[in-house]
Amino acid sequence: MSDEQSSEKLDRIIDARMKLKARFEEKMKQTPSVSDNKPLGTGPTNRHGMPQVPVGQHVTEKWPVLDLGYQPNIPLDKWRLIVDGEVENPVMLTWDAFMALPQTDDTSDFHCVTTWSKLDMHWKGVRFMDLAALVQPKETATHVMCYGYDTYTTNISLEEALKPDVLLVHTVDGTPLPLEHGGPARVITPQLYAWKGSKWIKRIEFLSANRLGFWEERGYSNTAYPWRNDRYS
Repeated sequence: MSDEQSSEKLDRIIDARMKLKARFEEKMKQTPSVSDNKPLGTGPTNRHGMPQVPVGQHVTEKWPVLDLGYQPNIPLDKWRLIVDGEVENPVMLTWDAFMALPQTDDTSDFHCVTTWSKLDMHWKGVRFMDLAALVQPKETATHVMCYGYDTYTTNISLEEALKPDVLLVHTVDGTPLPLEHGGPARVITPQLYAWKGSKWIKRIEFLSANRLGFWEERGYSNTAYPWRNDRYS
């Protein structure tokens, strides 16, 4: 792809991102991770106006590993990301195509439903918003289902998935995302419990209605708001 073609592609993504943000802006403003006037937690206010440590959580310096008992090792030349479903332009991205998308550096916190939180993690990756702008969700799209190479699935509403801190990350604290934490790429959802961020991301399917993922089918919450202690359905 020439520099001119790359520039035109970036301009299209930016334009689509602005339209998508305008379309979902009001819904995003009404979500509890933004609008909750009585969030439950302790500590100073974080960058999003919430107490730094959600209710029932404790801060750890370590980054515990949780998975389904299988850690798929996907070589970069074999890695693919399918983005399809209720979208105008479904895609299958190679690693090089994924890395050619707009890259974002971000700092956010990681809240696990098993009651630990790791604060101020430094990430680099592709904003979900930019990926959505690439495929252009249809008016019928309301949720997404994320699939991992380990067969894991989890559902997220579009108004949560489009938040600016939701990324498909490949780098953490300046180093490639480790295999045990979902490398080469995983989803992070800082405003929700971390099980909503699929490790070893393989596919993102845009849905016209909510559908339960792996843990949601086993009694976990659909919405997963940490500052409401929203762990189980």
